[in-house]
Amino acid sequence: MCAAAPKIQPASVRPQVTADLMARTGLDELILTQLVHGFYDRVRRDPLLGPIFDAHIKDWGPHLERMVEFWSSVALMTGRYHGAPMPKHLPLPVEGEHFERWLSLFRATAKDVCPPAGAAWVIERAERIAASIHLNIQDARVYHGKAGLPPQL
Repeated sequence: MCAAAPKIQPASVRPQVTADLMARTGLDELILTQLVHGFYDRVRRDPLLGPIFDAHIKDWGPHLERMVEFWSSVALMTGRYHGAPMPKHLPLPVEGEHFERWLSLFRATAKDVCPPAGAAWVIERAERIAASIHLNIQDARVYHGKAGLPPQL
């Protein structure tokens, strides 16, 4: 039997917090990379979500790298992601059913790839993120007639 490879802590703006989260969840950068790649493999094959993503993402390599940085920041609090996800999501043609499918695929991938504590950790965060994005898109549609950024004041 092979010994498990030691987990290498990613660069983090909060190294002690990251180390504590890694210890509690069993997550590390390799697992998060597998999670992101596995999840987006499922999304791209999905008949509901695939066409939306294919219409908006032309170069998957940089997108996947950015999503690994995002999940590293969300799950391990590394601070690696620097961006604003809402402007990218506001104009998308998505409804509640799309978020439910996204969450279903994410939950399944997390359970397949992550240790149980890590899966629970990222699933909880994904549920909060999906609810927030969905609410923001709905608000934008109510206040501005469609999803999109409000006009400059």
